[in-house]
Amino acid sequence: MPDSYKSDIRSLPIFQHMADDNFDAIMRGGYVQNFPPQVELITEGETADFMHVVISGSVELFATWNGRETTMSVVRPISTFILAATIKDAHYLMSARTLEKSRVILLPSSDVRAVFDRDHDFARAVVTELAQCYRAVVKNSKDLKLRTSLERLANYLLRLQRRMNGAEKMELTIEKRKLASQLGMTPENLSRAIKALRPYGVTIEGTSVQITKQDDLVQLAKPTPLIDDPTF
Repeated sequence: MPDSYKSDIRSLPIFQHMADDNFDAIMRGGYVQNFPPQVELITEGETADFMHVVISGSVELFATWNGRETTMSVVRPISTFILAATIKDAHYLMSARTLEKSRVILLPSSDVRAVFDRDHDFARAVVTELAQCYRAVVKNSKDLKLRTSLERLANYLLRLQRRMNGAEKMELTIEKRKLASQLGMTPENLSRAIKALRPYGVTIEGTSVQITKQDDLVQLAKPTPLIDDPTF
């Protein structure tokens, strides 16, 4: 594995403070792969043989049941996914596929668990990461259960705007069909919600988003750090 990738991984919070020899032990069995769009990386129900680190591109985590499919989240660089299944030596609860050309590092789960058992700093960082993931799941559940579809879309756009440093014009980073799924809506409901946001200064054409009445949109959305702030 090129040293530049090792440096990227080392910068992640869960790897920053672990001992050098333990970090090298995890990296020794890892390898880098480039994937084209729409390649399934893992399948729910299978055993977690590898922990994945997204270096470039984006990966959709999704789940299926009884002929239905839903988008759970989208993973972007530089971050890990399926950490819990790796640590528990459990089956994947979600599947994953690339949304675009992506570069992913695969780290053997057995090596990650072995280091987890002997490196206290690494273990503490993993627990912190999993705690943050748990809080993200709670926030997502609150978003789905406490808000209307219009409020969910409004808050999604405000979160997107915050990631874009407050820009009035933005581009959606996910296709509308997947966005609807992620927000717990049908594509038809998403279309109606987009039209309903026009009086609040929101125009969405294709993937282009423009917000011209910031205060009105905030008044409708009523964002709260208890749901919308990933750092809270």
